[in-house]
Amino acid sequence: METPPTELRIRAIGVVSSGVRDAGRRDWSGVRSRVELGPGLGESLLGLRDYSHVWVLGWLHLIPGELRQRRRAHPAGDERLPLQGALALRGGARPNPLAITVCELLGVEEPPADRPGEGGALIVSGLDLVDGTPVLDVKPYIAAYDAVPGARLPRWARG
Repeated sequence: METPPTELRIRAIGVVSSGVRDAGRRDWSGVRSRVELGPGLGESLLGLRDYSHVWVLGWLHLIPGELRQRRRAHPAGDERLPLQGALALRGGARPNPLAITVCELLGVEEPPADRPGEGGALIVSGLDLVDGTPVLDVKPYIAAYDAVPGARLPRWARG
């Protein structure tokens, strides 16, 4: 069996434009964002407008290196909550600053037919990424695969 690589090369497929610059914002539900795709990716939007929601995978480019080195943290920095390992949290204190969010898909802007090499864009609601965040991937949300009835949460995370 071949040894998997320890480092990967990933390229952004687009960038977030949201008007939000404060990554510490708590409520993202009303935020409308535009995910502008890079050149040549417009054709990859074909069929996406038929979905109500999408997953957006982003790279948290503003997370400082020292925060990424942390292996434990309190949820949302709240010391009243139990200390958790980085992989048990959804914040930026993690080995790779990846973010994944389910968003409502409000619109798809495919490139004009006479310019198929352009990028296109998605308009979404509820994306918790600030202006300029690189987007690594977009996938359709499919409830039959993505929703897990009865999924377990620790007591501190149950609202």
